[in-house]
Amino acid sequence: MSAPNNSKPTALSSVHERLGASFTDFGGWWMPLRYGSDVAEHLAVRQAAGIFDLSHMGEVLVTGPEAAAFLDYALVGRLSAVEVGRAKYSLLCNEQGGVIDDLIIYRLGQDEFLVVPNAANTPAALAALEGRTGTPDGHTFDVTISDRTEATALIAVQGPASEAILLEVVTADSVEAVKALRYYAIVDVVVETGDGELPVKLARTGYTGEDGFEIYVDAEADPEAPQRLWTLLESAGQSYGLVPCGLASRDSLRLEAGMPLHGHELSESIDPFSAGLGPVVALKSKVSFVGRDALAAIKESGPQRKLVGLANDTKRAARPGYAVLHDGDTVGEVTSGAPSPTLGHAIALAFVRPDLAEVGTELQVDLRGKPTPFTVVALPFYKRER
Repeated sequence: MSAPNNSKPTALSSVHERLGASFTDFGGWWMPLRYGSDVAEHLAVRQAAGIFDLSHMGEVLVTGPEAAAFLDYALVGRLSAVEVGRAKYSLLCNEQGGVIDDLIIYRLGQDEFLVVPNAANTPAALAALEGRTGTPDGHTFDVTISDRTEATALIAVQGPASEAILLEVVTADSVEAVKALRYYAIVDVVVETGDGELPVKLARTGYTGEDGFEIYVDAEADPEAPQRLWTLLESAGQSYGLVPCGLASRDSLRLEAGMPLHGHELSESIDPFSAGLGPVVALKSKVSFVGRDALAAIKESGPQRKLVGLANDTKRAARPGYAVLHDGDTVGEVTSGAPSPTLGHAIALAFVRPDLAEVGTELQVDLRGKPTPFTVVALPFYKRER
């Protein structure tokens, strides 16, 4: 199955075809939506492990003597405080405080950072970063920004068996590095593929709420490496219950974990404080960054809406765009919603009036003309045992 002209295949598209995946366009990429059952893929990640193709994600390399200072100015977080080998979740905001994108940034070296935007937002994030190399007072940061998206493949292994699977494929010299890798950290390891050694960057990060890894592969240096690595992981994970997983299960997993999706819980018209991400904004430790004045004002006055978790005791799902009601009045809108495979009942994320955001508040969601009870619950909906 070839990708439509307006969708880009990943380095692993032929693998997904072999596995019988159903495809969809996502952020301009031709991506596997599912291989069989969404629920089975979801539960495999919760109980064993799943393997995902994330090669649609952006990879932007920021290097130079002022790389840290530049990212401090461009993003809302304080990236200069991140240690080499660690990662930080941050936001790229506009001057009004709206979220252009949420990203993970890895500090690969003293003057080298890997910025990972979301697929559809990569062009906008890249343009915003390039537009912030100069400040209003005339300073130009000494940095180089390189788009490495097309040259990089990204494979994720997520779930409680993920570390055991990784230990099956890395060389003996890399075993301790895998075991010692902390959450939100990255390290160089070597995989033994059978056709030789393959160096990769291994990060202990993910979007599922489970322990897991994201593996960055240089597909430019070796175009066949992503397929060899996937096949190796697939084989090594067979005895652990590893299954290939598509975008559908990735979405339900991140929803259970209470993680935002840009275009739903985040956008250029949504500020971090409304989305419950106020702690990400470094107002106290940074005096200057793009959007600071607007964000400081929003924090001072308080957001006009707040993101909450909603749940009920049925499987009738509240879908994006459905109205949230209180005493017959519309007081908000659902941004994401689905039946939770893990919990066995419906869950949703929604923006509501701040006075109705307290845990325990009884609300309703208009499910196709029928007001249905939902309760505000604490986020995340699901939290793994550590």
